[in-house]
Amino acid sequence: MERQDRQAVGTDPLNTDNAPIHTDALVIGAGPVGLFQVFQLGLLEISCQVVDSLPAPGGQCLALYPDKPVYDIPAVPVCTGRELVDRLLTQIRPMAPLFHLGQQVSTLERWADGRFDAVTTAGVRFVARTIVIAGGVGAFVPRHLKLDGIHRFIGRQVLHSGDAIPPAGGQHVVVLGEDDAALEAALTLCAESSARPASITLIHRRDAFKASPGVVDRMRAACDAGRMRFVAGQVIGFDAPGDTLTQLSVSGADGQTTTLPADLLLALLGLSPKLGPIADWGLQLERKQVVVDTEKFETNVPGIFAVGDVNTYPGKKKLIVCGFHEATMAAYAAAATVFPDRPVQVQYTTTSTRLHRVLGVSTAP
Repeated sequence: MERQDRQAVGTDPLNTDNAPIHTDALVIGAGPVGLFQVFQLGLLEISCQVVDSLPAPGGQCLALYPDKPVYDIPAVPVCTGRELVDRLLTQIRPMAPLFHLGQQVSTLERWADGRFDAVTTAGVRFVARTIVIAGGVGAFVPRHLKLDGIHRFIGRQVLHSGDAIPPAGGQHVVVLGEDDAALEAALTLCAESSARPASITLIHRRDAFKASPGVVDRMRAACDAGRMRFVAGQVIGFDAPGDTLTQLSVSGADGQTTTLPADLLLALLGLSPKLGPIADWGLQLERKQVVVDTEKFETNVPGIFAVGDVNTYPGKKKLIVCGFHEATMAAYAAAATVFPDRPVQVQYTTTSTRLHRVLGVSTAP
């Protein structure tokens, strides 16, 4: 396979001509372990593309605990989930991977020559020599509001996590949720200067939140200032004359039912992991996890590896540091597939001039 020129770290515009992207490795999942997988593959000069269902790299760290402290990363006494992701992204910059975000690999086919043909839900197609599944506990998808009939407004008047918030000037906006994403969305709407919504209402079943204390304090200050309001309760119904959502019925914490005007509903109820299409790829599964060996972290399908929380083996520990080890071993095993005629040698970043060139810290021949 011809090697592609390395591209700058960034996201890929959708392929409009449907031309396949040829790569040595396709990494599925851009959480911490997936990002470190990119680094280890890059040290071995294995080009890679990265696909993730979320709109930004980071996986669980960014989606679930971006501002919570993490204490068990080697040589880093403490950092937040966001800081860990930022450091990993900085570390892989010399490898110049390209991210394909907001999409999942929906189909995967192994050709007779051992390469893989993969297509995403956005229609992007890859031809890869190896596949590394680093999907954590699965692809994160938004939790939907469970309300009969509300689905017909999704994408129009009902939006979920990862959706871009359209201009809401003059509209009545209702935000559902309790985490940082929900509260920050409401606060962002409050800060609109030129196209402010007619009203902003945050709804959660109780007056307690999973969001970080600083974000909760800002939300309460905005409520005190009259820029938004908070209602403790649950949405139990809606009105939609002419197939247009106009108001919501809310059962309050006091047992009373009230109605709220609603032109736009942001249902930011968090993310739920689902194994998704991976379950249909002929991989050996055990309790919805991918079975791997502990030498190569390879699955029962040659050329497909699985690292991080998505895999299982005797003694498995779901820790980021363990995923880093698995990514290292998978990279060396993948190298034997990508470069079958080249011995895979262990070299050290302290002394290897080749690795210094790969990392961009030396131009010596």
